[in-house]
Amino acid sequence: MPVAGVVPARQADAEPAELLVRNAKVHTGDPARPEAHGVAVRGGRIVALGDDHALAHLVGPGTRVVDALGRRVVPGLNDSHLHVIRGGLNYVLELRWDGVPSLRQALAMLREQAGRTPTGQWVRVVGGWTPEQFAERRMPTVAELNEAAPDTPVFVLHLYQSALMNRAAVRAAGFTAGTPDPPGGRFVRGRDGSPTGVLLAAPGALILYSTLAKAPALDEADRRLSTRHFLRELNRFGLTSAVDAAGGFQNFPDDYRTVVDLARAGELTLRIAYHLFPQTAGQELADLTRWVETVDPADGDEWLRLNGAGENLTWAAADFENFVQPRPELGPYEAEFEQAVRLLMENGWGFRLHATYDETIRRDLAVFERLAAEGLFPAGNRWLFDHAETVSDTSLDRIAALGGAVSVQNRMSFQGAAFTERYGAEAAARTPPVRRMLDRGLVVGAGTDATRVSSYNPWVALHWLVTGRTVGGLTLYPPANRLDRATALELYTRGGARLTGEADVKGRLREGCYADLAVLSDDYFTVPDEDIPHIESVLTVVGGRVVHAAAEYAGLDEPVEPPRPAWSPVAHFGGYRATPRPRLTGTRQADLVAEAVAESELHRQWRAARGDTPPTPPGPFPDPCFAH
Repeated sequence: MPVAGVVPARQADAEPAELLVRNAKVHTGDPARPEAHGVAVRGGRIVALGDDHALAHLVGPGTRVVDALGRRVVPGLNDSHLHVIRGGLNYVLELRWDGVPSLRQALAMLREQAGRTPTGQWVRVVGGWTPEQFAERRMPTVAELNEAAPDTPVFVLHLYQSALMNRAAVRAAGFTAGTPDPPGGRFVRGRDGSPTGVLLAAPGALILYSTLAKAPALDEADRRLSTRHFLRELNRFGLTSAVDAAGGFQNFPDDYRTVVDLARAGELTLRIAYHLFPQTAGQELADLTRWVETVDPADGDEWLRLNGAGENLTWAAADFENFVQPRPELGPYEAEFEQAVRLLMENGWGFRLHATYDETIRRDLAVFERLAAEGLFPAGNRWLFDHAETVSDTSLDRIAALGGAVSVQNRMSFQGAAFTERYGAEAAARTPPVRRMLDRGLVVGAGTDATRVSSYNPWVALHWLVTGRTVGGLTLYPPANRLDRATALELYTRGGARLTGEADVKGRLREGCYADLAVLSDDYFTVPDEDIPHIESVLTVVGGRVVHAAAEYAGLDEPVEPPRPAWSPVAHFGGYRATPRPRLTGTRQADLVAEAVAESELHRQWRAARGDTPPTPPGPFPDPCFAH
């Protein structure tokens, strides 16, 4: 990039920087120096901040100087609850509907992908979307999946609520009239008892997980490349760190081997702190015991580190976030749960707990308070509740007293309408009560819970925190439960770092911290609210390495080989579907007109099929003004 205005000074005591970002509007996140115009990097750390003149002496013959062209620079984002390990393993096999503006376009993508998918493989759409984002405001139907892909198996996951399968997928999965409903799930069946292709979490998501697991997987070499592409996709949005929350069907060590190998080879482009989740009901204590006897949480490094157990410790203690179903009534679980928590606290392990409802949180807190009487809480171990959508003020006070924290995700961006329909607008207005958490001094990190629920795009989550609105535009929160932009960004930077004990080196731009930053396409602090979800990074730096580069900076990032296999949806469509910003009113207006015209034609065809209108458009108009 051009370096006009930067004149290297010959100072014998100034070791040159390896990278210098200049001519920028730097938001440091550091109250001691909130703004700067440039950042100098050496050895993967920030060595200086200031204006161009103050940093000029750090420019040497080998310094890469990047002109930010007046753009906004922020600390690298940190998703505090992202299923990044699991999401990477099959990323290149997934057709992403994240950001797609209409169902018509989504089905066209599916149809095109089915045409290139080889026999034996599936087309899979795995979360990150909601019918509220579509112009049509509705789900696809099984009939539409059958029409788009008559012979290729198709599996479409909708949050943790349901999934749709076409006929070919039902056959490939081996589902018949004799297939029983799994615990907590239900097949919608036809008159003969055969599954129709609609799967319902009622309320548990096991039926969705286990069905998705029937689709073909990649071999280890392709899983590694798939994960590299997924990390680059996250870098595209300015993400430089993530806390992996583990999850169902994510087995240790098998499913962790890919990121371990990438870390060993120096090929990670995202810093990952991970958790371990016992996978087998009835065996949780045995698994946790083996782990605490084998691994020290203090081990690890700045790229890959263990952050504790969770997000489940015992299966019986887990509730579900399916808001179209009633809140689950959990059976007795406290005895085994207490043993698990005691084991972790006595061995210096942290943990995180999936807990959607206050009813679950209160029961968990009662266990912690019994252990607190023995001196085990607070004891310096990092522990937190995940989600906490309906947590009460009383429970927040108890969490604070026990030294806990909270990680919130924008699941309400995608499920807010369903929650409001079941529980009412008044309850939705404080779900979750983020402002109340902060007012109590709790450590709060922000994230997405991607990829099977929300989209992994962090700017969608930041839009939710700032505006209180869903992806579909429904306003959930009054001003009292919204955050200003700087506070929301802090939850997505330093908040995540505090949850992993790295706040001294991560989440802020200051001397000595990791050189993790993003140069943004648009100024987060000044764009209209509706433009926030459309922000991307044009240059993402992790540890001084340029891991993503676009626009004027294209080609500055580290190379990565193309996605494999060649028929991969990612190879043809990419990941998150970028759309024009709403403030680009002319192009946005044209897009809306095109959608309306397309819907009008589909409506005409539907009426023609019913005999309500001629099957072809009317003939020439008699008025000469309409003559060709």
